Amino acid sequence: MAGEGRPPGEFVEVDGVVLHVVRDGRGDGPAVVVTSGLGGAWCDWDLVAPELGRDCQVVRFDRPGLGFSAPDPAPQTLDGEAARIAALVARLGVRGPYVLVAHSFSAFHAEAFARLFPEQVAGLVLVDPSVEASPRVRPAPELRVKAARTAGAAFRVTGLSRPLGPALRWLAVLALSRRGRDVADPRWARKAYGSGRFLAAAFAENTMYRDQAAELVALRKRRALPDVPLRVLAGAGGRETLAVRARWLRAQRTLADLAPRGRCDVLDDAAHLLMMDRPDAVVAAVREVLAEAKTD
Repeated sequence: MAGEGRPPGEFVEVDGVVLHVVRDGRGDGPAVVVTSGLGGAWCDWDLVAPELGRDCQVVRFDRPGLGFSAPDPAPQTLDGEAARIAALVARLGVRGPYVLVAHSFSAFHAEAFARLFPEQVAGLVLVDPSVEASPRVRPAPELRVKAARTAGAAFRVTGLSRPLGPALRWLAVLALSRRGRDVADPRWARKAYGSGRFLAAAFAENTMYRDQAAELVALRKRRALPDVPLRVLAGAGGRETLAVRARWLRAQRTLADLAPRGRCDVLDDAAHLLMMDRPDAVVAAVREVLAEAKTD
């Protein structure tokens, strides 16, 4: 339980970086590993994880610099994030194979994990995942990440990170969900997003976004997806134009078609933050994948 000044969960050192981890549910049940989109945190899943925890063990974690995790000075890479997931579950002693649940940008990491560690994967649930058609690795990643972190540090030094971080989260929830109201406990959201860590980490993730998309395209040519169930949940209820929505849904269906047992479910009453708008759909998809994996 969280104390007065301590957020929920625990802190675990993985490869020299202290990560914030929240576990829900039964320790003897099947394992579900949950990861958030760009700039997201464990609390994005507060309507999903407790319900899943009725019959699963759920592991939520914050990537370095996000939520309450410590920063990582190294530039983020696709292989590195997949390896981080593998190292984390090993450090926690959580036995696989796992169902990975990933939102938006973190779908890159979940798919990479499945391709690089196929024996550890029972299934994938990708929640309005990011898809890039023809991404390219850009030059000077170290310099770009350094500049992004310097910008984030400037907001911390001036004190602007304290109001700006929570305001950016509020705007994201308002713009990217039909619910329009944050699911997170405001105490922890203010502390996590008001820290100087958040802006520096979010800027750094953003500058490496297309690089990791390109790394995934290259990985797909080298390593196959394991034969496991894949569900893509696509939000079609956002404020984008009809043309943008049509392109997005085509990309979501194409992603689902990468797997022999892939399927794309379109939700007209959910936007990009689908786990806030339709937590029941995410829970149902995970349970369906778990049931299908159990019969394998």
